[in-house]
Amino acid sequence: MEVRKASPVAKEIAVASYENETRVAVLESGALQEIFVEHSDRRSIVGDIYKGRVQNVLPGMEAAFVDIGHNRNALLYVGDIYLEGKRQGERPAITRLLKPGQQVVVQVTKDPMGGKGARLTTYLSIPGRYLVLLPQAKTVGISHKLGEQERERLRVLVEEVRPRDTGLIVRTAAKEAEAAELRKSLAYLGRVWHQVHRAAEKKRAPAVLYREPELEIKVIRDVMDKTFDRILVNSHRVYRRVRHYLKTVAPDLAERVLRYTGETPLFEALGINAQIKEALRREVPLPSGGYIVIDSTEALTAIDVNTGRYVGDKSLEETVLRTNIEAVSEVVRQLRLRDIGGIIIIDFIDMNEARNRRAVLKALHQELEKDRTKTYVVELTKLGLVEMTRKNVSEGLLEAFGEKCPVCEGRGIVFREP
Repeated sequence: MEVRKASPVAKEIAVASYENETRVAVLESGALQEIFVEHSDRRSIVGDIYKGRVQNVLPGMEAAFVDIGHNRNALLYVGDIYLEGKRQGERPAITRLLKPGQQVVVQVTKDPMGGKGARLTTYLSIPGRYLVLLPQAKTVGISHKLGEQERERLRVLVEEVRPRDTGLIVRTAAKEAEAAELRKSLAYLGRVWHQVHRAAEKKRAPAVLYREPELEIKVIRDVMDKTFDRILVNSHRVYRRVRHYLKTVAPDLAERVLRYTGETPLFEALGINAQIKEALRREVPLPSGGYIVIDSTEALTAIDVNTGRYVGDKSLEETVLRTNIEAVSEVVRQLRLRDIGGIIIIDFIDMNEARNRRAVLKALHQELEKDRTKTYVVELTKLGLVEMTRKNVSEGLLEAFGEKCPVCEGRGIVFREP
């Protein structure tokens, strides 16, 4: 089916494919929640599996540099090395586990960034729509985003279909899935793992053993569920590929893929480009008139909350609480949208009442449940700062759509001649 005019719906995914770039946007009621960008000359390698060769072992860092065939060696820490039958605390020194020249099968967990190479693990996993296969494990994990009753139902089904020596993670998308669908997903993942295993036996390092699919397929696999109304695609080639994928893994969703043929570019028609420009700004407005300010350094990202022109109509405490609660939603949206990782410090406006501070923290935890990236809220400090961490996997929005000023190198000042 073709669409010429693109009006926002409740939940949708927009895929814009160009000659050298693919952009995938996730929207809720027209508001941009996440944006993914992949350039043809520098695709993400997160999730790819390689047969690498250890270049050198660094006992002082408890890590090793591994050649996986890229310009820079990748880094493998001792804590990311799978040891069968070993419990935590029994891990031997890395010099006993790895030697220079040794070949090792590894998976990328973090893209190269700045001057750092990719991050690796030997805990292998192969994701599908409903399940993630853990070839080395024997346990079952089920998404905590599912209700307890649904988790228990899926646990019973998975135990029926999985081989005893196979570890699995049941994904959120498996909600309401039946045994036949899980069995089909498991069979597919088993075939992929068999191909990886055979390639590992035959190929010499460095060599790629498994690549993650195209960006649009990966996002749809990881994000889309039955709550999404549609997928809009501007390319006929990509439209066919997405339809084929969904017909294979989720036939009931295939009809929700629509080919966009309007004259206005897809991202312009949905207002996505304007929202990207807004997201690149340092200051982000809040609905009531307050605003947040986002500043990133090499060490951490600081987010400051301000009441701005919002003065409320009851009391100062009520004004501050409402601003902070509004800020929570926007802060989490910006974390997802900008893909901010590492250490994050949020400076909420000071609140006198402990119950209000608890309400803001509770709202933060609830909003973070929407974030697929692993986050951890450490504490609310005595200074009223919320400390948290968010896993950094790939380049963020600023790196994807911007570049440092050649004059000030991103510092925002121009030096005068002395």
